[in-house]
Amino acid sequence: MSLITPDFGLLFWMTLIFGIVFFILAKFGFPVLTEMVRKRQERIEQSLKDARDIEERMASWTQKEAKMREDARKGQALMLREAAEEKNRIIADARTEAKSEADKLLAEARTSISAEKESALRDVRREVAILGVEVAEKILREELSGADAQRAYLEKMLDEASKADTIK
Repeated sequence: MSLITPDFGLLFWMTLIFGIVFFILAKFGFPVLTEMVRKRQERIEQSLKDARDIEERMASWTQKEAKMREDARKGQALMLREAAEEKNRIIADARTEAKSEADKLLAEARTSISAEKESALRDVRREVAILGVEVAEKILREELSGADAQRAYLEKMLDEASKADTIK
């Protein structure tokens, strides 16, 4: 037996053992291995499909989130605009109300001042009239201190009254 050329018997037994081992592996080992590889391949494909679905959902969620953010920004801008308009309206209403109140107070003050002025003018006229009568009374007393002066004054008054009656 040489190392380089094996004997026929050795080749026969090696081929027979190889065939038996191959048959056992083909009957029991390869189907198990093939099934495991197939299951693993299915699991990998399912994982890839799930990953694609998750990516699609994430993209959809990202789009929804971006849309929600944009809607929130628009809503915030709208609220701020409405708040500014409301502020301006309230300020305008307050100015209008303050102006009308001021006009009303000014009109009341003018009316009050006018009434006070008329009252003061009446009081001054009354005082002037009283003073005029008092001055006239003092002058007449001095001028009419004698009986002759009183008669002359009465005659003068009667003449004026009779002239006034004839003119009418």
